[in-house]
Amino acid sequence: MKATLAIIFGLGLMFISAVKGAECGPWDVFEASFKSTRDYTNAFKEVEVNCVFSQGEKRWIVPAFWAGGKKWTVRFAPPATGKYTFRIESSDNSDVGLNGKEQSLRVAAYKGRNPLLQHGFLRVAGDMRHFEHADGTPFLWLADTWWKGLAKRLTWEGFRELTADRRSKGFSVVQIVCGPYPDEGFFKPSWENEGGQPYLARDLGVVNPNYFDYADRRIKFLVDSGMVPAIVGAWGRGDCNSMEAFGPASLKRHWRYLVARYGAYPVTWILAGEIPDETKWGKGPWAEVADYLRKIDPYHHPVTCHPNNGKGRRGVKGDEVVFDYDMVGGSHDAPAAISGESLATLTSARGMEPAMPVLCGETCYEGHMQQGFGDVQRHIFWMNMLSGAAGHTYGAAGVWHAGVVGDHGNWGAWGGQPYDWTTWKEGMNYPGSTQVGIGKKLLEQYPWARFEPHPEWAPGCFAAGIPRQVRFVYLPRRNIYNWDGPEVKDLEPDVDWHVYYFDPATGRKFDQGTITATARPGERDAKLVTFKKNVPSPQDWVLVLENIARK
Repeated sequence: MKATLAIIFGLGLMFISAVKGAECGPWDVFEASFKSTRDYTNAFKEVEVNCVFSQGEKRWIVPAFWAGGKKWTVRFAPPATGKYTFRIESSDNSDVGLNGKEQSLRVAAYKGRNPLLQHGFLRVAGDMRHFEHADGTPFLWLADTWWKGLAKRLTWEGFRELTADRRSKGFSVVQIVCGPYPDEGFFKPSWENEGGQPYLARDLGVVNPNYFDYADRRIKFLVDSGMVPAIVGAWGRGDCNSMEAFGPASLKRHWRYLVARYGAYPVTWILAGEIPDETKWGKGPWAEVADYLRKIDPYHHPVTCHPNNGKGRRGVKGDEVVFDYDMVGGSHDAPAAISGESLATLTSARGMEPAMPVLCGETCYEGHMQQGFGDVQRHIFWMNMLSGAAGHTYGAAGVWHAGVVGDHGNWGAWGGQPYDWTTWKEGMNYPGSTQVGIGKKLLEQYPWARFEPHPEWAPGCFAAGIPRQVRFVYLPRRNIYNWDGPEVKDLEPDVDWHVYYFDPATGRKFDQGTITATARPGERDAKLVTFKKNVPSPQDWVLVLENIARK
């Protein structure tokens, strides 16, 4: 994926060597390295380095990162073909190696098949309700939760296996922490990857580039596999409070390093996990860090936070908007996760102004403390997606904490006892991950980005769609021996509908025939049509009604 021109400054002289056959395409990563001419005691803290890229009147000020020794590296993702110019500059004007002359870069058409590079980085769509690529292609967020996916107990081979599994099931995002972990003490050995700890000082003042070199390999592999890394910078709950431990200045410096390392990839940012709700309305030290992150990111990747109690924005006059999309939570308790109260968290957030995409970023993990399996995961997915969510985040015991035999990787706040002894391989194979992927694939066969919630279409169910074109109705799992189907109301009588039941556990379709129009187009006095038919078996079902004319 990476096209590299190695640019090395030394003793005031510049040497350029192009990698043989390298060609940088739009949204691909151009990487250049520079050599300082000075010795710094702690380069990470003592000097800031940027690379200024230009194309016509457009400019990108891209942070560079200290890569060890006298080496600094910049990564840039050009958004279009053509000629660019760039120059290195630093806060130390006396360092000749880090203040260079303007150079040029040519970007040719992308020839690969990675959809993240074919269509460009993610952004909030114009309707402010979902995500799309830079070229306007809708993007359906289906994330998996790998909070501790950079830990070395999940081996490189295991990481690739898990990535391949999630890709095959249709996941499009991976939520992953690159910084202080939840549920464990700072600088514990379990925090390490193959390169050691990310920082070598308790104030995050001494970075360890070796850690991030190994993290690079994993982040890049996700992107190469067509999945967006949703990078979480830290954690903020009481027993792992990064703000209390390190302070805003250190966390800003940490985020600058993450932007320099990963901003040129198709990522989204999650400021931190389980931080105070006030952050969402621009209050407190975490909001200060969020403002800083937004200012230094030259690509304006979507930013959110993972709130402490899972609630959405406050929506009061005077609130400062510091995020681009709203992440809410559910409950780790299965009955509560599928309750009306959990749903109200999402729908109330969606009703706030200004409008923005809303999704559930953490709820009942499958198998977490031995509950919340497939039927619960299907319920949560369809409940949220047909109630206006921009996407959904799934999680599984074993996977979120990268558990392995002999190292469970998760410590509760109650005396440090583990929540689960599940391994990542066991959690990877839970059925819910397949079933939410099946749901995503069904939605993508229709113009899902234009769906609006319509609970009035089928009382007691979850319903959404586009009037006159398509209706989706989710009937949750009920008691046994119940074949009653949902009653779908107010169907437009001048439309010929094709109807089928979709099994959300297997993807099987059970055709229910057609509803023939009872009126001529535009006939004002025609009565609306109601549909009701028994389900194929007593379980949960998705009922799809589609305008035959669209087929």
